[in-house]
Amino acid sequence: MLSLTYFPLSPPLTTTPTPTLSPPPPLLLRLHHRTVSRLLCSTAQNVAIDDVVGGRVEEDDVVRLPAGMRREAMPEHVAVIMDGNRRWARTRGLPAVAGYEAGLRALKGMVQLCCRWGIRVLTVFAFSSDNWLRPKVEVGFLMRLLERGMKGEVNNFMRDNIRFSCIGDPSKLPDPVKELITYAEERTKHNSGLQLIVAVSYSGKYDIVQACQSIALKVKDGVIEPEDINEFLIEQELQTNCAEIPNPDLLIRTSGELRVSNFLLWQLAYTELYFTRSHWPDFGETEFLMALRSFQQRQRRYGEGDS
Repeated sequence: MLSLTYFPLSPPLTTTPTPTLSPPPPLLLRLHHRTVSRLLCSTAQNVAIDDVVGGRVEEDDVVRLPAGMRREAMPEHVAVIMDGNRRWARTRGLPAVAGYEAGLRALKGMVQLCCRWGIRVLTVFAFSSDNWLRPKVEVGFLMRLLERGMKGEVNNFMRDNIRFSCIGDPSKLPDPVKELITYAEERTKHNSGLQLIVAVSYSGKYDIVQACQSIALKVKDGVIEPEDINEFLIEQELQTNCAEIPNPDLLIRTSGELRVSNFLLWQLAYTELYFTRSHWPDFGETEFLMALRSFQQRQRRYGEGDS
């Protein structure tokens, strides 16, 4: 909805001399928030404007895209398998813990880029259910890193309007980590910007199994009939139902591996896949832009024929 507020000129001049008039106030342009949030300004950068008053764009409400990026072709949900932290450290003669520390910094940078470019959901594979088989010292460090990272980021989530969610099997997680997850989810649940979903102790197979178990209980209790079971119902029981957009548009995997490694198996059915040889700690703005440009060059047909 577009409404204009116009300040008219002074009344018509008469034969009676009148004092010199100052210029009329400028035309003020006010646009409904939902309408303007879809507008694009095609300059060297695409700009989505959330509010315009008197031609001035409020800095906090601007989404700026790099040159060449098309707003309408941006993925809404990006998923990342953050692989290669240990290899990154090994190539530099550093202990594995240094790679994980560097990986956490890379994740913080990725979150900021997603906020800046208007991506709505970012899901990252932080710790697989299979990672519990790693050496206890390494697992213990990863749990402490997760705990420390969450403690330090909740205030930043509030500042940046980020909603935090966690998916996976929490049964093996240390109590302090579980408490922090609950606190972060509760504290940020009303935030309306980027939704950051962190998969911890996660398995795509387990996600589907627990969904089936939940549906089976509903059949047993007479809540639904077996013939009521369909794809939509299964999706509602998957852990990614915490997101408004549960299925990723784009999956990025770093470090050169060409597999999805038990991550979001159902949700990736029509996701565009992008693999890079860069280790996760090296994955920054340049690499992310390469992935996004690749995504914007693809045709997503969802099983339909060529257009």
